[in-house]
Amino acid sequence: MTDSIVRQTLSERTDMQIREVLAGRRRGFGSILLFAGPAVVASIAYMDPGNFATNIQAGSGYGYSLLWVVLVANLIAMLFQALSAKLGIVTGRNLAELCRDQFSAPVRLAMWVVSEIAAMATDLAEFLGGAIGLSLLFGMPLLAGMVVTAVVTYGVLLMERHGFRPMELIIGGLVAIISLCYVLEMFIAPVAWGQAGLGTILPSIPDSTALTISVGIIGATVMPHALYLHSGLTQHRAPGRNNNERRKLVLFSNWECVIALAVAGAVNMAMVIMAAAAFHAGHPDVAEIETAYHTLTPLLGGAAASIFLISLMASGISSSAVGTMAGQMIMQGFVGFRIPVWLRRLVTMLPAFAVVLMGVNTTEALVYSQVVLSFALPIPMIALVLFTRNRAIMGNFANGRLTDITAIVGTIVILGLNAILLLQTFGIPIPGLSNG
Repeated sequence: MTDSIVRQTLSERTDMQIREVLAGRRRGFGSILLFAGPAVVASIAYMDPGNFATNIQAGSGYGYSLLWVVLVANLIAMLFQALSAKLGIVTGRNLAELCRDQFSAPVRLAMWVVSEIAAMATDLAEFLGGAIGLSLLFGMPLLAGMVVTAVVTYGVLLMERHGFRPMELIIGGLVAIISLCYVLEMFIAPVAWGQAGLGTILPSIPDSTALTISVGIIGATVMPHALYLHSGLTQHRAPGRNNNERRKLVLFSNWECVIALAVAGAVNMAMVIMAAAAFHAGHPDVAEIETAYHTLTPLLGGAAASIFLISLMASGISSSAVGTMAGQMIMQGFVGFRIPVWLRRLVTMLPAFAVVLMGVNTTEALVYSQVVLSFALPIPMIALVLFTRNRAIMGNFANGRLTDITAIVGTIVILGLNAILLLQTFGIPIPGLSNG
């Protein structure tokens, strides 16, 4: 039996076992694990290299004081990823397809263009992150690291042709590597846990630079392409054949979203905590991934620095593959057009190569790519709120009042932060906020 048949059988077997759980013929912890996959894949977007860049700047420059931003962003992410998954389960359509169905041609064209720009900004961060990790860990030129990252990412993407389960397991393994790396970092870094706790529950934005970083954290945490992707991952994965099955699928999906994104949120908070513990007291100017690596070695030892790079590489490769999947889904959903994976991979790599060849600071490029994402984010968020509260689309699965209000508030928070950043960008003074 060939490898491809074995992998395809793995997806088919998972589908069959999920059917048994839905029918009540299979129970136990192993049964719950069958439903783990879509949120795990989507969660890699919340641990991509853009998070590394913004979290290092947050921790080194402001210590533990911006941890609350990571927490709020993650809670918003949990809600909207759950809504995206529910949309795919209930309607059998993904978010981009529903946008094409429900909106006029000019509106959906504008949404597609903005979403494609967001996908490119996403891929810039992910691709550069993997390349930087390879370059520093193995001492190779950055361009060589980019080529290796491209080849490895394409290899991961080829697994998608063998069904949904191999890709879920590969991405899940890389998520586990990233998580383990930051568990180890917490044992190495001299963390002031009391200050970390206060920074998590007491909101503060010390100055305008902290605001820029906060919006970057939001953009790096709640990802536009992940909102599109999650609905596509659930729409064809053991689809519910009646409302009873759909109800069970939504329940399992909600639990998976909470757990997978809680892990992603913990990793993000660990990134900020590590940067705060290692850099804030003596090296608050550490703002670049390369500088962080070189500074970690004398401060915490070579092991801490190597663990940091391994997590960065795993993040870059996995999130780049997931970003390409999302880009394909966005294009196919909005305009009904699909291009070969290798061509999609090539097109989305070009901005990253341009940044390196022009000599642009790579970490600054990562941070500002996340700000771009934050401006693109309200589009899928608003669409999700509109669709999931619409009974004509969702039937009995339409959002309840509390969910509806919470989702609207979350969207307003993002819009508000973006408006403040726009005022700051154009030099309009913001009361109560000093320049950093």
